[in-house]
Amino acid sequence: MELDNRKQKILKAIIEEYTRTGEPVGSKRIASLLDIVASPATIRNDMAILFDMGLLEQPHTSAGRVPSHMGYRYYIDHLMVPSPISPKEMAAIEAMFNVRDPDPDRLLSDAAQALADYTHCVAISSTTTPPEVLVRHIELIPAAERTVIIMVIASNGAVKSRVCRVDFEVTKNICEFFTNFANARLAGKSINEISSAYINSLTFSVGDYTEVFTSLLTAIYSLCKEINDGQFCTRGMTNLLAYDEMKDFSKDLLLMLGKKERAIELLGDGNFDVRVTVGKENNSMELANASVVAVRYNIGPSRCGTLALVGPVRMEYPKLIPHIEYFARMLSELLSEAMREQP
Repeated sequence: MELDNRKQKILKAIIEEYTRTGEPVGSKRIASLLDIVASPATIRNDMAILFDMGLLEQPHTSAGRVPSHMGYRYYIDHLMVPSPISPKEMAAIEAMFNVRDPDPDRLLSDAAQALADYTHCVAISSTTTPPEVLVRHIELIPAAERTVIIMVIASNGAVKSRVCRVDFEVTKNICEFFTNFANARLAGKSINEISSAYINSLTFSVGDYTEVFTSLLTAIYSLCKEINDGQFCTRGMTNLLAYDEMKDFSKDLLLMLGKKERAIELLGDGNFDVRVTVGKENNSMELANASVVAVRYNIGPSRCGTLALVGPVRMEYPKLIPHIEYFARMLSELLSEAMREQP
C-alpha cells in the first residue's frame, strides 16, 4: 500500500490526535496540526481517499474520521517514531528493580504491576524455564510432630516450598536422611528431567522407607513441575474499564485474561523482539477491539521471558513500546544475573 507524503502526514496526524482525545478528527483540526500548507478542502479529499483505502472510518454522520485497525497497522509499520525514555523515567524504572537477591516470582509480579500502573493497560508477565536450569538443593524441614516443609531451590533462584502432613513421627534424623537421599539423586539434574517416571523409580530405591517417603517424593515432583512450568501473572485488568470504547467488550476480555491458558495464547510463539497485533489481527474474538504489544527477552542464553500489554487499539504506541522494552531489558539483566550467581 503506497501513500504519498501528504496522505502519510494526514493519516499520522489523525491517528495521533485520535489517540490523544478518543474523538473523531475533522479536516479543520488536521489543517491546524500539519506542517505543510494544505486547504481543508484538499485535506477532506485526501481523507476521503484514505477512507476508501480502508485506513480511516466514519463512526457516524459527522465530518470527523477515526483510524481503522488497518490504519493503525500502517502507522505502526511505516509512520510511528518511538519516543525515547527520559533519564528521569529510566531512573524510576531502575529504582524499582534496585533489589538484592530478588525472588524471581515476586520480581516478575512486581514488574507486571508497575507496568500496568504506568501504562494504564493490562500487563502480563510470563516465563518458561530454560533447559539449563538445574535443581540446586532440596531440604526437608521439620515443622511439627507430623508436619514437614519441603523446599526445592533451582539454579535460576526460584524457590518453591510445600507443607506436608506425614504418617510418621518427624525427627531430625529422618529429615537429614531424606535430605541427603534427595540431593544425592536430584541435585544437579535439569528441572525438566524430573519426570513422574523418574520420581517413581526413586521410590523403589529407599528400601524399607518406600511407603514413608512416597508422598514426599511426589511433592518434590510437583514443586519441580511448578518451577519448570515457569511463571505467569496478569495485573491491572480493571484498567480496561477506563476506556469508553472498550466498555462493551471488557467483560468477555477480562474473563479471557483470567484464564491462564487463553491468556498465554495471545502472547504468540516465535523468537521475536517486539510484536504488535492490532484489533482484528488477533485470533480471539475477545481481542477484536484491543491491541497486544508483546516483548520477548532472554533469561541467561535462552529467550524464554515475555512481557505484554493489552489495551485499546488507540494505545500510545510510540511511548509504550520503548517503556515495555526497557522493563524487559531490566528483567533480563536481573534474572540472568540471578542464574549466574547460583553455585
